[in-house]
Amino acid sequence: MIRKRIFNMKKWSFLIVVISLLLSSCASTKTVVKKTPKPITKADKIVANALEYKGVRYKFGGTTNRGMDCSGVIYVAFGSENVQLPRISRDMAKRGDKIALSKVKKGDLLFFKTSKNRRGNINHVGLVVSHSKGQIKFVHATTSRGVIVSTLSEKYWKNAFVKATTIL
Repeated sequence: MIRKRIFNMKKWSFLIVVISLLLSSCASTKTVVKKTPKPITKADKIVANALEYKGVRYKFGGTTNRGMDCSGVIYVAFGSENVQLPRISRDMAKRGDKIALSKVKKGDLLFFKTSKNRRGNINHVGLVVSHSKGQIKFVHATTSRGVIVSTLSEKYWKNAFVKATTIL
């Protein structure tokens, strides 16, 4: 009788151990959900290339890490994806299709008139990095700070803005 009771206790103990192992292994099993990566577009690559020059000092006519001007950043970034643009911002402004600010997206160009003595000519260009919740960020080169990212909502850039175009 005692032997039978010990046997039943061992059988139940074994059964409890097996069940707890099964339950604990199920609890630690996680379902892996693979997210489909967002496709990398030509615009993504162009913007990434332009951002690599962030912090490079300003140099009139520059197109290297040793110095860049505004159109140089754009020229090199688009060139990295075999999209040929003119070298000067006012000539770049003649390319592509004009679009409303509300329609700009990553990879589009913003054109500015920053000098009062240039007879109304466009003399500055920036590349749209993002457009989210009405905020447009763009990469460009300034004489004072070199290659930087600015927002179009900054008073200076809002007042100097002329037009936006899409190239891609």
